Amino acid sequence: MGDQETRAALDRHWAASAAGDQDAEHEIYHDDVITDYPQSGERIHGRRNLQALRSNHPAKLTFTIRRILGSGDLWITEYVIDYDGKPASTISIMEFRDDKVAHETQYFADPFAAPAWRAGWVESMPLI
Repeated sequence: MGDQETRAALDRHWAASAAGDQDAEHEIYHDDVITDYPQSGERIHGRRNLQALRSNHPAKLTFTIRRILGSGDLWITEYVIDYDGKPASTISIMEFRDDKVAHETQYFADPFAAPAWRAGWVESMPLI
């Protein structure tokens, strides 16, 4: 699969995620995918477990994609997940094997107020 096809698959994946279509969302993954959440120390083995975990999330989720970058077998999506009105900046690193995601690592960060001491060197940017 070329970069354009991979990008199209990612667009379908994130659209399905936003729509809550669990079956379409998980088509991008190998059956034996490994998904890591380093911040919580969790590893999910297999597409079935990943889909079951996500299907049972108690919050209402919405997704805002900021950008998707990548080529070949490595793709990164920067986005915001809104959990019942609480946003988390998120990075997804997907490693492809044979046109499917074989490994994904996701990082989640809660927003925080900018410290006043940095004000002389920064400008405000919109939060999503």
